[in-house]
Amino acid sequence: MTTTLVRPQPMKTIHSYHVKDHSLAEQGKLKAQWAEREMPVLSQIRERFSKEKPLRGLTLGACLHVTAETANLMLTLKAGGAKVGLCASNPLSTQDDVAAYLAKGAGVSVYAIKGEDRKTYYNHIHSILAMLPQITMDDGADLISTIHNQGTNTDRILGGTEETTTGVIRLRAMEKDGALHYPIIAVNDAQTKHFFDNRYGTGQSTIDGILRCTNLLLAGKTVVVSGYGWCGRGVALRAKGLGARVIVTEINPIKALEAAMDGYWVLPMNEAAQHGDLFITVTGDVAVLDKDHFSKMKDGAILSNSGHFNVEINLEALKKLSKSTRKVREYVEEYTLKNGRRVFVLGEGRLINLAAAEGHPASVMDMSFANQALSAEYLVEHGRELARKVYSVPQPIDEEIARLKLKSMGIAVDTLTPEQQKYLTSWEEGT
Repeated sequence: MTTTLVRPQPMKTIHSYHVKDHSLAEQGKLKAQWAEREMPVLSQIRERFSKEKPLRGLTLGACLHVTAETANLMLTLKAGGAKVGLCASNPLSTQDDVAAYLAKGAGVSVYAIKGEDRKTYYNHIHSILAMLPQITMDDGADLISTIHNQGTNTDRILGGTEETTTGVIRLRAMEKDGALHYPIIAVNDAQTKHFFDNRYGTGQSTIDGILRCTNLLLAGKTVVVSGYGWCGRGVALRAKGLGARVIVTEINPIKALEAAMDGYWVLPMNEAAQHGDLFITVTGDVAVLDKDHFSKMKDGAILSNSGHFNVEINLEALKKLSKSTRKVREYVEEYTLKNGRRVFVLGEGRLINLAAAEGHPASVMDMSFANQALSAEYLVEHGRELARKVYSVPQPIDEEIARLKLKSMGIAVDTLTPEQQKYLTSWEEGT
């Protein structure tokens, strides 16, 4: 099997890259197998898919982070009978050994290489579209937005799925404008996804990425977390657990109140900018850290992002305020401002948990990717019946994933007796 692994420089045209380095593919296989140990729900689904083949004859195009956990999702979809193509959803998130393994040992068409430039990134997306997928699978909505922007005929497409908050926001905007051409299941809306993946996964992996590329001691530092959604909650909790003083910035008064009640210092960013040693953005919006903030920061302030796109730190504004830049460590760039202060940007302002680390732990991706697999199965069965809207994951799927996860953990739960069920569904006064 071949994969398109395009070398970042020079960037001319896409060419097929035959995986000749067997040790790279073997390394990726071992990494995927290690992740599989922590993915019992997806393993149970794969076992059923192998027998029932619910995706038989289907072509599925995925634009996801190419990681060991994603490899196990691809294997599950293959086991279900699908022809699978995979490209990266972020230029820095690909694990090249995993890409080599999927191409060489798993029969997946892979179009991804860590460090690809913008042109290659979108060429890879077009390579997936050339496969004429009937189901799309996104993390950030770049695949589906490309389909819509180029006017592709979508009659063959049963539907798609979306993994992340940022992508769901984009797709709901498309639905509102009447621009969405086929139904989407918002995997991010599943409780077994955002409660765990966003809070526990993003929380841990963001701190992991920051520590890997800085070797920073968080104890005693002031960490500014911008955004107190599920991702922000997780990041703040882990920074606090490592001994940091945590400031939260928010635009939503309810979330800001929750952060304050959780014991965090809540400030507007204009004030927080003066106090922070480390800034972590997790909002999904643009220019969260902007020119007015940079000029107020301490000498040596560190800026990082764990939102999907590299737009939360206004790097263009930072460059204009700077007199020089240089790379000081892997994934660490120093900007010396005209006022003499230095600001350090991690991972080019991209997802730091994937740019400098390995992304979410496999045990939380187990539930996220179980939602992806079962949502794909649902689209095969019901896609033609659905309107061109964004749907939440059906509750029975969400509950089934929770049940399988509990089973894998050896945890049993109670069930209602007939008397209890009757009581809860009755309007008569209790006695």
